[in-house]
Amino acid sequence: MEINIAQNRAELSGKLTNVLDSRTLQKSHKRLVEILTAGMTVLDIGCGTGAITRGIAEKVGPSGRVVGIDNNSDLIEKARQSYAGIPGLTFEIGDIYNLNYESQFDIVNSSRVLIWLSDPLKALAAIKSAVKIGGRILIADYNHEKITWDPQPPSSMLSFYSTYLKWRFDAGMDNSIADHLKEMFQQVGFKEILVTPQHEVIKRSDLDFKTRIGIWADTASSRGPQMERDGFITEKEYRKAEKEYREWMIRDAQYLKMYMLAVEGVKLS
Repeated sequence: MEINIAQNRAELSGKLTNVLDSRTLQKSHKRLVEILTAGMTVLDIGCGTGAITRGIAEKVGPSGRVVGIDNNSDLIEKARQSYAGIPGLTFEIGDIYNLNYESQFDIVNSSRVLIWLSDPLKALAAIKSAVKIGGRILIADYNHEKITWDPQPPSSMLSFYSTYLKWRFDAGMDNSIADHLKEMFQQVGFKEILVTPQHEVIKRSDLDFKTRIGIWADTASSRGPQMERDGFITEKEYRKAEKEYREWMIRDAQYLKMYMLAVEGVKLS
């Protein structure tokens, strides 16, 4: 039951899909860039609109094979339309809990996905089955309890953010999963586990500052209606949070750090 609730709440819509389009492999997953080589086979789980997956395909080249999967058919269709001409790259609708692959990939990557699951350990076990012996799994995810704003955003946003974490927790999601990944990798049986900080830091001097720091205004806009539907917030509250945060972005905001770790391990058996 919790899995179904989490899947429903994780469904992406509205302005948050713009965040997916704005990501790139180089900017959004630096550790993955470091371990990709030409000719690799890679599975990208939770690929969204395919922006990062495209970068993976370009990195491994035409001699490699890259499959992007997501359970959102609209996002997969957009990915197919956007990147149809890239050699070796395909997109499929798929479920992280029920992967139809057995020891096929050199690397299985899943970024910003497990934080939306109510049973991430089950997902890790499924991912392990898709990796070749000697292959590597790489998970990049957040601890939403360690976010840092400077200066603090308006109280309406802080209230929204607190409610957002409660809404997620109610569905069985782990808001601080980044700091639990290493132990989970050990439980599933991965070896040679490596943890790399990959915090997302946004500064006012960045060219894409307004787009990136606006993620929480977009979250209020897109997740607010879902949270209202589930009885966690009112329309007036989430609209006020979005409006006042956007004003704060323009007038006051200097810095945002979203705590993220990249955790990887090797399948030896």
